[in-house]
Amino acid sequence: MTSPSATATKPQAAAPAARPELAALSTPGHDAGLLLLRLVLGLTMAAHGSQKLFGWFGGGGISGTGQFFTASGYPAGDAMAVLAGLTETLGGLGLVLGLLTPLAGAAVVGTLINAIAVHGAGAFFAPKGIEYELLLTAGAAALALTGPGRYAVDRLLPVLRSHRLAHGALAVTLGVVLAAVLLLVRD
Repeated sequence: MTSPSATATKPQAAAPAARPELAALSTPGHDAGLLLLRLVLGLTMAAHGSQKLFGWFGGGGISGTGQFFTASGYPAGDAMAVLAGLTETLGGLGLVLGLLTPLAGAAVVGTLINAIAVHGAGAFFAPKGIEYELLLTAGAAALALTGPGRYAVDRLLPVLRSHRLAHGALAVTLGVVLAAVLLLVRD
């Protein structure tokens, strides 16, 4: 006969994760999908920005893009070309790297709101519609709200290591407000 204190004890199960719902979301497939979305959307936007800034990929450069902005009713067309080019390029590269993802996504959202306003909502489908810009806007907002996933520079930044919805929502709101301000100065 054995004493109660000598009976074998069952090994303890591993302690559950502090927030199991987050662990379930961060799967390799989820992170790979976010990486793919960041790469495609970010490189697309960076290429658009380089068209405006440098005239690459058949773009108008600052001068040609500035004329377009002036014709579209924006004051100081060349300055707007530089602003849009830098926003698209830096926002796009930020998405590619997963660096300051909420702000990078918000920069793209703000730029594309202005693009949608310039094209007008007369049609949805291409070539005169807004489907392309709307899709890019939704993708950028989704990245700002969900975070960049595991394969991102943000994982090295303590404040952004674990993504918070509040960061993304605040950043997207900032992008929308700044886009609205630019639209208000447009003729």
